[in-house]
Amino acid sequence: MLTPHATPDLPAGGDAPILAPSTRGTCAEILRVLLPYRRTLDDPHGDAPDAFPHQMRQLAHWVAAGRPVLFTLPGFPCKSPNPAKVLGPLPDEGERLSLRFLDRLCARIAEVYPPGARMLICSDGHVFSDLIRVPDATIDAYGDALGTLVHDEGLAARLGVFDLRAAYGGLSYDEKRARIEAEHAPALQTLRAETRADETARRLYRGITRFLFEDTDQATYPGTRSALQRECRARAYGVIRRSRAWGELIADHHPGAVRLSIHPQPRGSAKFGIRLLAAPDAWLTPWHACVLEHADGRRELLHRADAERRGRLVLRGGRPSHFATGPTAG
Repeated sequence: MLTPHATPDLPAGGDAPILAPSTRGTCAEILRVLLPYRRTLDDPHGDAPDAFPHQMRQLAHWVAAGRPVLFTLPGFPCKSPNPAKVLGPLPDEGERLSLRFLDRLCARIAEVYPPGARMLICSDGHVFSDLIRVPDATIDAYGDALGTLVHDEGLAARLGVFDLRAAYGGLSYDEKRARIEAEHAPALQTLRAETRADETARRLYRGITRFLFEDTDQATYPGTRSALQRECRARAYGVIRRSRAWGELIADHHPGAVRLSIHPQPRGSAKFGIRLLAAPDAWLTPWHACVLEHADGRRELLHRADAERRGRLVLRGGRPSHFATGPTAG
């Protein structure tokens, strides 16, 4: 596993540096490995490394030092509590395939940059537990199983996991959440103003609101549908505040790391959106869906209710893993 402070002392910001031609060329080659998997709502046609100066600068810190590039990827929080979306509370084929994809991505970077790359998965379930209405014990079980999966798949040389437990030690989870808000979260009024003024911010707010609404068991919700929508809009701002705070904390613990995101990101963003698996929805993730394996070997993420209509359930290690359409798939 990667340790929380496994980064060299490199600067993390400022104006774009003047790069030696060899450094610039290597950074561009690394970005060319990432670009086919960029998660965006833009048209990705014609993407080129020069359109991503922030990532070029971050990569240059590592390349100029001849060190393995460190990527940080917030995500892998826990499974959705909505049983129409997922197979259960523990990692399944979606996480397994995603981890293997991230490992292969690091291996491909090593082909163009021999020091290679490492991926630190910043599991953020505990950051949002009270807002997404998932118990901390359930998130502990998911996080522990995710670490076990990294080990059992033989991926620990390139992948590691960092979470709120590693960040704040022995405090209670409520104390940890209060501390990350106090130390790193932006003001609510700042986020509201951004959402009104910026289309990318509005897309994020609407996407998170939709997830929170869909993840609620409406059969047991005591209020009306409109009341739930209002509540989810309020909780969405809380999720965004804590997400910003989590990003700041990660940057403090891992200075200079190249920041990836599981959310769609526009060109020029400080974060590079990464698509883990094929999906019909740019916002869909393995923890909000499950895998459908087609007879030709193609895999895609779908909500459980959709995948279940199209395939048969496949078990792995005695637990539900994914759905498959072919008689021999899985």
